[in-house]
Amino acid sequence: MEELDLKELFTMFWNKKIQIILIVAIFAVIGLIYTIGFVTPVYTSSTTLLLATSAQSDGTSNTITTTDLTLNSKLVATYSKLVESKNVIRQVIQNLGISDLTEDELRNNVSVSSVEDTEIIKISVTNQNASTAAKAANEIAKVFSKEVVEIYNINNVHVIDEAEAEQSPSNVNHIRDIVIFAFVGIVIAVMYVLIANMLDTTIKTAEDVEKYIKIPVLASIPMYSSEDERKPMKKGGKR
Repeated sequence: MEELDLKELFTMFWNKKIQIILIVAIFAVIGLIYTIGFVTPVYTSSTTLLLATSAQSDGTSNTITTTDLTLNSKLVATYSKLVESKNVIRQVIQNLGISDLTEDELRNNVSVSSVEDTEIIKISVTNQNASTAAKAANEIAKVFSKEVVEIYNINNVHVIDEAEAEQSPSNVNHIRDIVIFAFVGIVIAVMYVLIANMLDTTIKTAEDVEKYIKIPVLASIPMYSSEDERKPMKKGGKR
């Protein structure tokens, strides 16, 4: 394809503006249909836990020390893995009496993250039922806290915020989906215009003749339709 200057590019896209607008509009509508009709809404509930002052399992508390802070910081990664362990997940399902959810399904829908530079762990559960997601997150926090006491013989896990049932799906965002599909439409429209221009070998102007044939145009003959020829002559020799 020959090199195009900015003026030619602008003219090329301007001449195809109707097609471009139509393509983008079609993809935007497809995005809206997709997000409304084909995306199954799911809800995500989260609970946050804090690794605070260590305490013995008998309830005797100690004052916080630098050693406690260092230990808690190192235990964040370990605790995050413990939350997703089989023992915790299996106990949560049994406690809640969830019959339509397997251990693997629940584990795959649980995410554990630590807040950067803090001793806070965030446990999130995603489910098609908002209430189930909230109950599962809170139950995981309870079972996990008991496991820590049994394994480490310390009680340093404290719930900051309990999970609540969310009203809005976490995977549905109509504006985002429409914008994404519209952007795809813009890309396809640009490709369409460029390819159409590349395949178009017709000569439209005198400049095209000079550009492709490398021969200067000395004169051009205007074309008239048969209707123009049948028009009566006006005074002065003009039709």
